[in-house]
Amino acid sequence: MDLERSPLARAFPEIPAISGVELRVARARYKEWDRADLTFAKLAEGTSVAGVFTKSACASSEVELGREQVKLGSARALIVNAGNSNAFTGVRGREAVEQIMAQVADALGCKPSEVLVSSTGVIGVPLPKDKARAGIAAVLEADTCSWEEAASAIGTTDTFTKGSGASAMLDETRIELAGIIKGSGMIAPDMATMLGYIFTDAAVEPTFLQEMLSKANDATYSCITVDGDTSTSDTVLAFATGKAGNPPLASWDDPGADAFYAALLQVCRDLAQLVVRDGEGAQKFIEIAVSGADSDESARRVGLSIANSPLVKTAIAGGDANWGRVVMAVGKAGEPADRDKLSIGFGGTWAAKDGQPLADYDEAPVAKHLEGQDIRIDVDLGVGDGRATVWTCDLTHGYISINADYRS
Repeated sequence: MDLERSPLARAFPEIPAISGVELRVARARYKEWDRADLTFAKLAEGTSVAGVFTKSACASSEVELGREQVKLGSARALIVNAGNSNAFTGVRGREAVEQIMAQVADALGCKPSEVLVSSTGVIGVPLPKDKARAGIAAVLEADTCSWEEAASAIGTTDTFTKGSGASAMLDETRIELAGIIKGSGMIAPDMATMLGYIFTDAAVEPTFLQEMLSKANDATYSCITVDGDTSTSDTVLAFATGKAGNPPLASWDDPGADAFYAALLQVCRDLAQLVVRDGEGAQKFIEIAVSGADSDESARRVGLSIANSPLVKTAIAGGDANWGRVVMAVGKAGEPADRDKLSIGFGGTWAAKDGQPLADYDEAPVAKHLEGQDIRIDVDLGVGDGRATVWTCDLTHGYISINADYRS
């Protein structure tokens, strides 16, 4: 399936090397395509790991094993397979993952539990053990590669490679962060909704890294949606090699903890928004800012109700400022709301205030705003101080075309 580059695509940024991380890619040929589909990240001894995973009741073996592995707190390698999600594959699927873990661990002289594995692609097809074995052998011998090459190899229906980098000063030590991500469809926020990996040379204790990643997730990956469908394989992992030499961060009171978190949050937000910008068939990027809610979590749920509404998304695709559909989505969210306090706007222009359309509402600036690629919807519930921002994309015929032909 040949996919055109998303009109919302962003160029891959310059991302610095991370000390303690070596990247390689190879062709395991999990699908009939002429490209690398296997990514390997070798991590320095002592690397801390944290992760957030899908809440799907039908999660893959990779996710089930990953949940247990991150509790141990250390990692030596990451393997990502593209083209086959290995989900809903029973014992055979789990055996394939364990084979990969053992093969890599044997090569690195580490424990299998320190080898984390992710897979993405078609659901319900066991990962072929022979291809997995040959692919691992090839990637272990491959030359090191760039962040962009690694980002390309983990993609499936992605139309552009996605990455982000940031730096921070931890007292007198400069640290770097790098992140890559894949995701385009089957995107709905129930933890994190794609495969994403963040690497840093900072020294961070595993428990604190987990706390920061979970907090960043709540404000980024869990605030995006493309189609309302949560994947069986969603995973975001963070690795801290400690090679920068800073005193290990262990709590929010440590010097530099806030600076590190700000950089982590920036990378997570960048990556999450890039996934939305590559939403299958997307032509417009939509930011939904909800204020005046009963709580921040309530605001997020209202925002997601709007963002997941096919009627809202198709209206935006057609450039129609149909704020009545936004009213509908607010009302169905099941969150505290007052019809007579509700206000709705597009691109900085209010269309309705306090439960009714504005008498002097001029739709011309709104129509002009909706002609663009970056759309903003403001919703004020008027019942509290809660607020949240959610990101989505429009719904076009392109989404149907891609997913009607996905397995071919």
